[in-house]
Formats: sequence, structure tokens, C-alpha cells
Amino acid sequence: MDGFEAIADPVRRSLIARLARGSARVVDLAADHPISRPAISRHLRVLGQAGVVSAVDQGRERHYELVPGALAEVREFLDAVDAGTATPRFGEHHLDALDLEVRRTVREQAGADDATPTADSSSRQKETG
Repeated sequence: MDGFEAIADPVRRSLIARLARGSARVVDLAADHPISRPAISRHLRVLGQAGVVSAVDQGRERHYELVPGALAEVREFLDAVDAGTATPRFGEHHLDALDLEVRRTVREQAGADDATPTADSSSRQKETG
């Protein structure tokens, strides 16, 4: 997951905005949202997997904080949009996924074409049958 996917959800954007003011525990973050602590934890896990937040254990408590510069790619893209120089950026994994899907579709269509009798093959079956 990248920074763009991390900020795609409004709850995660809200958590990022809150953590920009300083580290916080799950219970503190949940107090600001109408969702459960487990749901907040799941969003924090997603943000952690994207490298946007990190967890710091302080005694028996876990505090979450933003990772400095983690959203630099998002910031650079938005700056380029503002400047009118933005171009779509696709990661290699996006292109690999597209390649896989194209190959799968071609294979499925080829299989469907083989299974569909043509008018020519139907007339041959009648002649031999």
C-alpha cells in the first residue's frame, strides 16, 4: 500500500490530521471518532503498513505517531498538480496487474471462441451425422 491508498479513506485522513498535532493512543483517537477502538486499530494498522504511522511502546501503552516524510510522494504529486505539471504515475505493480488481467482476458476469450461452434463446423457435423 502507498500513501495515496492510505489517505483514500476519510477516517484515515482524520487520524493523520490528528497525529500531525502529536502522538496519541488508540483510546485518544477513538474519542474523536464515532467508531470503535478496534476499527481505529484497523485503520492504524493500514496506515502502519503504508509506512505513514509508527507505533511506539511507552510502558504499557502504545502511542502512534506520524512518520516524517511518509507522505512526500503525495505532497510532490499535489504540488505538481498545482503547477500544472502532473503526470499519472503508475507503479510497476500496477502495470504487472494490468498485464496479468489482459493475459487472463485473452485466454478466457480464446477458450470461449474454441467452445462456440461456428456455422462452418455446424454444417460439417450435419454432413457426417
